[in-house]
Amino acid sequence: MLARKGKNTIDSLIGSSAHIQGELGFKGGLRIDGRVTGNVNAEVAEPSVLVISEQARIEGEVRAVHLIVNGEIIGDVYSVELIELQPKARITGNIYYKAIEMHSGALVTGKLNPGHVEETSQILKFAAPGEA
Repeated sequence: MLARKGKNTIDSLIGSSAHIQGELGFKGGLRIDGRVTGNVNAEVAEPSVLVISEQARIEGEVRAVHLIVNGEIIGDVYSVELIELQPKARITGNIYYKAIEMHSGALVTGKLNPGHVEETSQILKFAAPGEA
């Protein structure tokens, strides 16, 4: 999943028993398995990947270059390059993206706003059932 571009790796992990309150900023790769109450922001000037695992929950705005979601986000989401919505993704908020990949089972309660992050061509890709 992360080997597509070859440069995105996970540098940090927020474990499943962790609960962070407040602003969270990061560079590189971050995987969240726990809960975050507050905004999560990657430095978008550099390549970054944010993975929201199935058991994770974020209540706040989320910004990253490449975003992989299989958990829950309550808040607006901004993806400069690609957002991947895995089968158990649940987003309550608007999504602003350049390219999106949405698997069967993912749920979005909000508006999809293609090209809002950067004024470039948009790609909408649907995954076949059973494709991971």
